[in-house]
Amino acid sequence: MFILQSRAIPHLYSTYTMTKEEFVNEWNNKSPYVTVKTSGSTGIPKLIRVEKSRMRASARMTCDFLGLKPGDRALLCMSVDYIAGKMMVVRSIERGLELVAEEPSGHPLAEESGNFDFVAMVPMQVWNTLRVPEERARLRRVRNLIIGGGAIDEQMEEVLRGFPGNIFSTYGMTETLSHIAMRKISGSDASFWYKTLPGVTVFQTSEGCLGVDAPSILREKIVTNDIVEMKNDAFRVVGRRDFVICSGGIKISPEEIERILAPKMSVNFAISKRKDERFGEVVVLVSEGGEECELRKICERELPQYWRPKLYVSILQIPKTETDKIARKRLEDIIRE
Repeated sequence: MFILQSRAIPHLYSTYTMTKEEFVNEWNNKSPYVTVKTSGSTGIPKLIRVEKSRMRASARMTCDFLGLKPGDRALLCMSVDYIAGKMMVVRSIERGLELVAEEPSGHPLAEESGNFDFVAMVPMQVWNTLRVPEERARLRRVRNLIIGGGAIDEQMEEVLRGFPGNIFSTYGMTETLSHIAMRKISGSDASFWYKTLPGVTVFQTSEGCLGVDAPSILREKIVTNDIVEMKNDAFRVVGRRDFVICSGGIKISPEEIERILAPKMSVNFAISKRKDERFGEVVVLVSEGGEECELRKICERELPQYWRPKLYVSILQIPKTETDKIARKRLEDIIRE
């Protein structure tokens, strides 16, 4: 039997509007659809209609993969405006989990002292939790933790590798009804490759982008803008096709540069681009403060010559989407301004 417990603490997203109870009511009405807001990571968030039957299928795939059973305890700590939060509720209803629901915050385990069999967080929530000893100890007791909505820092991943529970990085999007693949980041079987859930098949297009075929959750095959490397039935995300920087004929992934520089940087930063008469486009490093000469030294030491930024820009705050991803289109606008 699905049990919903709620407790309110300061929430993470300023645009949070829907309550857990409101979504449960929407789920239980006669309509075969629910309305979901996209994350806005590649533009302005939009509303789409999703079939409940396909959400149920997605929920069953995750619960079966993790071995969740009726009565297991789950934590909802993300906004139910978005697919990640909605799917936590649907999984709990579908599998009969005991769902403890809190309004989203940067410290979801600040008050929760009980053990959880299943928790989903974004990287920022995990980052915060690891820095508070009591919360870190509670996180170690979580049996299954899935982390989605953004890249996981290498240093964070190294810390989580030694945790006793099952910890996964997830790959998915609103259109795929949350994740369709997972990558184990804890234990001796940790991997750099995402493996699909049962019933999901992936393929690579001629442009190097990932395609997804999942009949139970998708009406038709979709092709993403994620550039990937494939290894049998597993894949690794290299970057986004729509964010690729073409400089002097060389295609450069800003995500790859960020991944290399992240362990070396002491300030928040992002990689973007600007049009250039000579090269077509050039790499731009945008940071929240930091001395240009020091940033330049790091880049010259860590990056191949053709990947090094041609321009360094300092701003007060890196723009983010409502789900805490880098708002890359807005960042390009700031650079042009």
